[in-house]
This record gives sequence, structure tokens and C-alpha cells, in this order.
Amino acid sequence: MESEVQQQARPQRKLRLWFALPVLSLLVVIGAGLPWAAAQFQQPERWSHRVVEQYPHDSDAFTQGLIVHNGLLIEGTGHFGKSRLQQIDLATGKVIKSVALPDQYFGEGIAIANGELFQLTWKNRVAFVYNPDTLEYLRTERYSGQGWGLTFDGQHLIMSDGSAVLRFYDPKTFRVVRRVTVHDGRRTIDKLNELEFIDGEVWANVWYSDELVRIDPTDGRVLGWVNLKGLKPPGLLLDREAVYNGIAWNSEDRRLFVTGKNWPVLYEIECVE
Repeated sequence: MESEVQQQARPQRKLRLWFALPVLSLLVVIGAGLPWAAAQFQQPERWSHRVVEQYPHDSDAFTQGLIVHNGLLIEGTGHFGKSRLQQIDLATGKVIKSVALPDQYFGEGIAIANGELFQLTWKNRVAFVYNPDTLEYLRTERYSGQGWGLTFDGQHLIMSDGSAVLRFYDPKTFRVVRRVTVHDGRRTIDKLNELEFIDGEVWANVWYSDELVRIDPTDGRVLGWVNLKGLKPPGLLLDREAVYNGIAWNSEDRRLFVTGKNWPVLYEIECVE
């Protein structure tokens, strides 16, 4: 038979257990969320660069988009009345073929998706589609807002518009399927410009910055920064419009190329941790 003291203590133990259950459940929930939380607050990597080689680049080219295709450089340029799409011999900088946009269009980013070459325009809300091998015009696609940078992740075209938001388009319908906001911790990163897809990441020029930002396309989290300081040609240091802009990745031989607007040089670089 229980003593009177034991009988009085038993409800207290049950009461303490009843209060403990919600606390234990909360700890389980918090514990399950720790990997996600750790990823959110993980410090982005900071990389520098090393110049591997320099190549000539057309100083009249207001570079807006840059890709490597079948051993050639394809470049999209801007400015009203000067916007072009051109194939370039990488080693010499010589233009092999060039297509001019009508004077009312300001050319922007370019990307190849499913065997077609897309070129954005700034405020005209249209993208021109070409055969990437011949630069033959195929059709026009329409979109809302501004067009800045463009890349392809193997499934979707990814577009920047100068804000912190990246839009993902179905290349067949040219409709937005999702959006992500680029952020470094709690700070959003806007002025996203030219884009390139490299090893599962979106790399972007940031307008008026000498750093590339590496972005997780699933949630917009900044994975790292690549410092390009020192690459801007000395003669352009006081030219505010001659910004870093142009990233091209050759996945076949893993070569990375960068340049800027109206730069006379194209750099091949390696990233250094």
C-alpha cells in the first residue's frame, strides 16, 4: 500500500511529464530544422582570381551577354542603334558573323536552350530567338518587365532584371515558372546583371561592382563571392559605364572567361580560394 506521501507525489510526477511533452516536441522540431538554419546562416565563400590568359576584345562592344558555343564566343551587345549578336574567334577576337538588331532595340543577355539562342532586350519586353550556329532569326518571344542577364540551367532559362529577383522561364512557352530572391544572409543583392550557369550555380555580375556573386538557384542564397578587382583596363578606370559585365563558361574544358563593357581585353581566369 502506498503511503500518503507517495499518493500525493504521484499526480505531481504526471503533471511534470505533461508539461515536459510539449518542450520535448519543440526540441525535436528545432533539431530537425538545424541543418536548414545552418545553411541559411553559413558564411559565403570568398574567392580571388588568377589570370590564365588574355585575348583581344572589341572595345566598341558594349557587352551584355557572353557564352561559348562549339569553340566560338557568342556575344550580345547593347546601346540603341549599336546592338548586335556576333560570333567571335576566341583567340584573335575577330568577328566571324554579326547580326544587327533594329535601332529601336537595346540588346541584353543571351543564352542557348534546347538548341536555340535567345537574346533579351532591355525595355522592349521582347526576346529574339536564333539558330546558334547560323544566327538565323527564328521568332520573337515576349515577357514583362526589363531584360538584363540570361542563362540556362538545363531545364529553365533564368533571367535577371536589375533587381534582386531571378525569374525562371520555360523555354518552350516562355512563361515564368518560379522566382527566387537573391540574398546574402538577411541582405538582398540587387543590380544582378549578366548571368552564367556553372556547376549547378548561377554566377552573376553585379552592376557597378568588381565582384561576381555565386547563387544557389533553389533558394537564391549567396554561396560565395569572386573578387575580380584589378582586371579593369587602366584606360577605363574613370569610365563609369565600362563596368564588369560578361561571364562565359566552357564546361567541356572548364575554362572561365570574363570581360566588361567596351573593354579591349577578354580574360581567362581561374578562381582561387
